Amino acid sequence: MKNLTDSFVYLGHWPSAGSFGFNTDILATNPINLSVVFGVLIFFGKGVLNDLLDNRKQRILNTIRNSEELREGAIQQLENARARLRKVEMEADQFRVNGYSEIEREKVNLINSTSRTLKQLENYKNETILFEQQRTINQVRERVFQQALQGAIGTLNSCLSNELHLRTINANIGMFGTMKEITD
Repeated sequence: MKNLTDSFVYLGHWPSAGSFGFNTDILATNPINLSVVFGVLIFFGKGVLNDLLDNRKQRILNTIRNSEELREGAIQQLENARARLRKVEMEADQFRVNGYSEIEREKVNLINSTSRTLKQLENYKNETILFEQQRTINQVRERVFQQALQGAIGTLNSCLSNELHLRTINANIGMFGTMKEITD
């Protein structure tokens, strides 16, 4: 085992006369190794990294462009909605004003119609009262006439003879027919 350890120790002390060997000096080899690794990564990974960054940049730009288009569309829809709202509010105000004026017009028409109806009813009432008065007056006249006629007939029956009685009745019937034609 000691030989094996000695062989590694001797590997570290080989002279560097242009031959290949291990450099065990950690401080000297790490920056060189790291610069070689970074150089290889930059040389080969530069295209991949540029592609990734370009793709990311395009996605960000597309997202910004899409959001701008959506924003413009939303602004346009908002303006359209506001215009429709103003139009609907104006129509509502117009309907409200027209409704109030229509209500006032209907109120005036109803008052006028009711007034005309009341006047017509008053006229019908007055005509009915006049008609009933005329009918009552005619009925009273007819009764008075009948009673007078019956009284006259009674007086004639008691005072007159049959022949005189028949002539008086005929004269009265003629007179009664003439009066009836006049009253009709």
